[in-house]
Amino acid sequence: MVRIRYMRSPPPAQSALRALNPTVALQPYHRPPMRVLLLPAALLLVSGLISHHAHAQVESAAFPVAQLDASARTSSLGGHNPALVARGTGGLFVNPALLDASMHGSAEFTYLNHVSDISGGWLSYARNIERVGTAALGIRYMGFGDLDRLDASGNRLGTFSASDVGVTLSVSRPLRERLRYGTNLNWLRNSIDSEGAQALTVDAGALYHDPERRFSAGITLQHAGVVLSSIGSRRDDVPTDLRLGITKRLEHLPVLFSVTAYRLHDLEGGPDGSTALANIFYHVIPAAEFQFSEGFRIRLGYNHRRHDELKIKSRLDLAGVSTGVGVRVRRVAVDYGFTSWSSLGGLHRITIQTAIR
Repeated sequence: MVRIRYMRSPPPAQSALRALNPTVALQPYHRPPMRVLLLPAALLLVSGLISHHAHAQVESAAFPVAQLDASARTSSLGGHNPALVARGTGGLFVNPALLDASMHGSAEFTYLNHVSDISGGWLSYARNIERVGTAALGIRYMGFGDLDRLDASGNRLGTFSASDVGVTLSVSRPLRERLRYGTNLNWLRNSIDSEGAQALTVDAGALYHDPERRFSAGITLQHAGVVLSSIGSRRDDVPTDLRLGITKRLEHLPVLFSVTAYRLHDLEGGPDGSTALANIFYHVIPAAEFQFSEGFRIRLGYNHRRHDELKIKSRLDLAGVSTGVGVRVRRVAVDYGFTSWSSLGGLHRITIQTAIR
């Protein structure tokens, strides 16, 4: 059980949520300059302003469930890739353009076993709507377990709970034969005891997919919006992120390579004194999926930012390394993903995807 002090006037969401998960190795924060990256691609995306980041797996302390990987496959490949084409509907949490007509009547559920008593879940379902496109509903939840309520002297006054909830409405449409675009509307709520914070955000994304060349490229702007209410006197921030991803399946080897570039709105977000090369690794996630057959796959990914922020050991440390496996039997697919948090433990995800029509 986690023990934190909870005064009559609750602290800002950033400070409170750090206390909810004391196992996260946080590093000092230095405010980066506000930036907007314009990509000369199929879309022109304008990212929102972000400040006061908490450097950890939960990238910003406010609305953490909106920032965690929503499926076992994406987590085992190191993180969200907006170009990672799949049969499951969970891709809507990454890039709404990943939804397509083949997902009509499909559903996906993911369970997360986090460190300590923290757990979470994602549920999504999609249908084709005439003259609209492929529409989907997504729900995400994260619970922090029972927390001790302490007074200023450390005396126990009972327990309270904290949680994170999000609801997403998504629509995707084809623009051309190999190009799709989509958008999400997200309602997010973060609650600590009787206090709560709410936000309304939008996602916008595009996907280019060439099945003949086995190549995909995607871009997405996640969670650009406004905070409707905050916890405490300090205003929270929405967890905006601008991502670009590509995937390529080799012609003569059963390997799918994935590269994700993230936090592109904050290209100087690395640690103080880091070189330009080191800073690049803070924004790039390499990964590979070994596709031995349609029904069996093994995955491996590496997130250097996560490794640098969570490593504890002075020598070999597997923080930031992720792996997983996927199995499909007819209409049912089951994926497992593991993400190492060094000596703190690891995050386990299980995803089940099927067509229920």
